[in-house]
Amino acid sequence: MSAAGSAGSRGARGGEPGRGPQQPSGLLDVLNVASVVLDSEGRIALWSPQAEELFGYSAQEALGRYAAHVMVHEQHVELVVKLFGDVMATGQGWAGAFPIRRKDGTTRLVEFRNMRLLDDHGDVYALGLATDQSTVRRLERGVALSTRIVEQSPAGLAVLDTDLRFVSVNPALERLDGVPTEEHLGRTIHEVLPLLDADVLVSEARQVLRTGLPLIDRRIVGRTSADPDEDHAWAVSLYRLEDARGTVLGVAASTVDITEQYRAGVEAERARRRLAVIADASARIGTTLELDRTARELADVAVPELADIAAVDLLEAVVEGRRSSLGPAEAAVIRALAVQADDAPEALRAADPPGQVARYGPDRLVTECVRTGEPVMVAQVKDGDLPRIARSPEAAEQLARAGVHSYLAVPLIARGEVLGALDLKRIRNPLPFGEDDLLLARELAARAAVQIDNARWYQNARNTALTLQRSLLPSHPAVTGGLEVVSRYQPAGATTEVGGDWFDVIPLEGAKTALVVGDVMGSGISAAATMGRLRTATNTLASLDLDPAVLLEHLDRITAGLDHFIATCVYAVHDPRLRQCRIANAGHLPPVRLRPGHLPELLDLPTGAPLGVGGVEFTTVTVDFAPGDQLVLYTDGLVETRRHSLDERLAMLLTLLDDPSRPLESVCDHLLRTLHHPDNHDDVALLIARARPET
Repeated sequence: MSAAGSAGSRGARGGEPGRGPQQPSGLLDVLNVASVVLDSEGRIALWSPQAEELFGYSAQEALGRYAAHVMVHEQHVELVVKLFGDVMATGQGWAGAFPIRRKDGTTRLVEFRNMRLLDDHGDVYALGLATDQSTVRRLERGVALSTRIVEQSPAGLAVLDTDLRFVSVNPALERLDGVPTEEHLGRTIHEVLPLLDADVLVSEARQVLRTGLPLIDRRIVGRTSADPDEDHAWAVSLYRLEDARGTVLGVAASTVDITEQYRAGVEAERARRRLAVIADASARIGTTLELDRTARELADVAVPELADIAAVDLLEAVVEGRRSSLGPAEAAVIRALAVQADDAPEALRAADPPGQVARYGPDRLVTECVRTGEPVMVAQVKDGDLPRIARSPEAAEQLARAGVHSYLAVPLIARGEVLGALDLKRIRNPLPFGEDDLLLARELAARAAVQIDNARWYQNARNTALTLQRSLLPSHPAVTGGLEVVSRYQPAGATTEVGGDWFDVIPLEGAKTALVVGDVMGSGISAAATMGRLRTATNTLASLDLDPAVLLEHLDRITAGLDHFIATCVYAVHDPRLRQCRIANAGHLPPVRLRPGHLPELLDLPTGAPLGVGGVEFTTVTVDFAPGDQLVLYTDGLVETRRHSLDERLAMLLTLLDDPSRPLESVCDHLLRTLHHPDNHDDVALLIARARPET
């Protein structure tokens, strides 16, 4: 149908008047139909230009002559005359094909249509229409082929007019749209496909109409009446239609269902996304052996890629290093380790704050998850589900206000033990949790659980070592003998094992006091235990009032028998009557002496060899130590860093010790706060003694 014809039909359906004369179709030009009018005797009365072209006779040559002699091959003249007489006598038209002989003597097969005419005077005429049969047959074949292709094509085909209203559709498009042909015709894309967001498609169709440039394989995703519950995908191509004169008739649309390819692509993208998230998780989770940080890393990976809010919870028994198994009627005692949210403040307030321990009843979903070791998913959260998700009725109301619509809890399982759960909720993400999300969450939980378990056991071991370390360190009075003494012990960071740093303050006879600072090389429980043995040995030897160098020789022999451990140590004995300190050094950093009116100084002591090397002599050095003087003993964790030389750091230590009158407690805090860098993962032992005035 032409654009004009389509418009005229719409006007009739809508009760609107026609739009007046329109551009003619080019089809008649293609057929080149010749028109001839004959009088009742069979003479040519009218002769069209197309007749001149078809038969080769001009109007002057043809007019007034018998048509049978001009238009028909001589062998068919008798038959044609009879047929002409029948038409004129009965008024019934006739159609057929005859060979003609043109003026130039060539023969051509021509299709004829004849009918009787009456004028207003009652005179009878005959109208003859003729066209070349090869042209007709070519068009017929083209129409037949087009019709068969259109009707049997698996692709949906449609023609829309210049107003983008459907003119024709094929059966395949009926099936794709779920709309019968008659409900397509005369209607727009929006009217036929209300479930589809067709604005872009309509805009592009208008552009094709305007420019003539085709649109090839434009992917459209949406739903139609054929399957209103599932998304489908189609590849749509648009072409502008023109007639032989170049008049724009409308747009032809070809639609191919590519849903399977689309879904395969979506699944491939989901798989790629899962791999990307898992790769990201492998790089980001478990960067340290700090339990809380590992949990935060898991929550950070899950948000917002998998959920809008994520919480990592561990069973309290697991955190304490005990195995946990829940019966069907038992509540779960859970400690929140981390929570992360993507612009969900209300839901964040409903979550357990990190570090808080809460009891979840046996009916709660997270309890079910950690009890069974199986995921719990509520794809569509209803009001009745929230009390089983939230920690309290108030929290359930907060989750409802936040708009939580989907929930997933996945167990954290490592080495066959359920540690806790990864708790996920969706708010802003409109999609419910599905099987792909469950697969990804389980993979994340499995990978993270091993890291969390490692951090848990490391933290337990570290806590044990730290407890042992602290139990072995002395608790000394602030004043002993002739000294005012303060001390500090700062363990290594949470990601580093406890070391073997120690100090001691040992009262001796005659108001003397022994001061010791040492460092067992290594870390962990073994180092802490070795430190305790050396401290005990030092206390025993100190009671014998040995010379510091002799005492270190005994410690050296003891250390050599302690499983190849090596330690450094400074041992000093203060004698208030002599106003002296006798000091020996076994491979340790030199002490600092502060005297009123003098600059702080590093004592020049023979360094000696570390304890445990064996066969090395030690030297005792005597230094003056008057009332008001201070002695600062420390381990290398106070001054060593990876970015500075030791000389720079020792110079900085001297600079910080610029006021001998400052309270010793303040001095200790100032040194630790200023010198102990976060990147120095080592213990620090610090001991400062000031000689008191004589009483």
